[in-house]
Amino acid sequence: MKLSRFGEKVAGDAGIVTLMDDLGEALRVNPEMIFMGGGNPASIPEVEASLSSALQGVMDDPGVRRPMLGVYQPPQGDPEFLDSLAGELRRTCGWPVTRENLAVANGSQSAFFVLFNLLAGEGSDGVYRKVQLPLVPEYLGYADVGLAPSLFRANRPAIEWLPEGLFKYHIDFERLTLDDDLGALCLSRPTNPTGNLVTEDELNHLDALARARDLPLILDVAYGAPFPDIVYPSMRPFWNDNTILVLSLSKLGLPGARTGIVVARPEIIQAFARANTVLSLASGNLGPALAQQLLVRGELFRLGPEVIRPFYHQRMQSALAVFQRELAGLPVRIHRPEGAFFLWLWFEGLPISSMALYERLKARGVLVVPGEHFFPGLEEPWGHRQECLRVTYCQAPERVAEGAKILGDEVRRLYSDGA
Repeated sequence: MKLSRFGEKVAGDAGIVTLMDDLGEALRVNPEMIFMGGGNPASIPEVEASLSSALQGVMDDPGVRRPMLGVYQPPQGDPEFLDSLAGELRRTCGWPVTRENLAVANGSQSAFFVLFNLLAGEGSDGVYRKVQLPLVPEYLGYADVGLAPSLFRANRPAIEWLPEGLFKYHIDFERLTLDDDLGALCLSRPTNPTGNLVTEDELNHLDALARARDLPLILDVAYGAPFPDIVYPSMRPFWNDNTILVLSLSKLGLPGARTGIVVARPEIIQAFARANTVLSLASGNLGPALAQQLLVRGELFRLGPEVIRPFYHQRMQSALAVFQRELAGLPVRIHRPEGAFFLWLWFEGLPISSMALYERLKARGVLVVPGEHFFPGLEEPWGHRQECLRVTYCQAPERVAEGAKILGDEVRRLYSDGA
């Protein structure tokens, strides 16, 4: 089979494909595997009960059930849902948004494919534009969605040393250079993979730089505010007319519904909706129908701060204590967990690459994610990227503790043997 350049790019090896392969293997085929890899949300009984009730509400109402199952959405998405969501964003966040500021996508991954390729790549003016990532590590799912090669440019972070073996990444504004060939800036908040919450001062500074250069600032808040609001401590939702905010229903407990939501000024939404229609014809109906039920019941914005955030905060505290115990005495630092549901482990001077360590742990029945996938667009050499792992604490605490024990044992062997 002869593939095009596009075919070679998207059908080849990619970090996100490996991650999803491992996720499916661990959660469906080999449930005995200790899964501390992908971003599949945990099972939270109260959330599942709420979602089940919302689904039953849809199925019990023929006026809702029929459109969900048998009618295509318009290019932007279901108008009733968009009006309801816009109203709640005005009420809860104070944002001056209407339906014209919102569009639905088949998951945030699909939304980023459209946005990145709308704003970056070769322009009609002949300029090849890039997406600037103000700091890495950053979400591995961005890396391979560009139709053009080398779509990203990234900056190394500044590192703050913290007590108790913790550290924190910051945007290094002294290193950050916004060249003339940029099409957009992009940042996840809280950051996947590290759980880093870029501070309000950093975000405001970045927003000012973007506005001064007329560059859209894309914010990925799949784990953040206003929902599912998995942040410790809580954060104020951020949006203005230069921001392209990408929301998701996945971490709310609906990864199977594949629903992303874009919030932006109307001309961006119009371009996004047209492109999304060409690529997908229409977005799925299930996620918006369930979200509409949650909005009507007052639960879409309530579940995060009242149920989901406390659940993961408790899991985080338990996992952090376990990993600090099992890795005691090793040259390891853990990024201060401020959101999402990951721990980011940095093994200084790791004798092998994080990819090789991932393979060793997989052979022992523990799945993690090697850190080197999370540095898209960073061209300069930096050994740090081969020294990190991402682990999730979504599984039951006893399984996380078992995985941490195996990881600690394997890493001790490495430092003891030197390879």
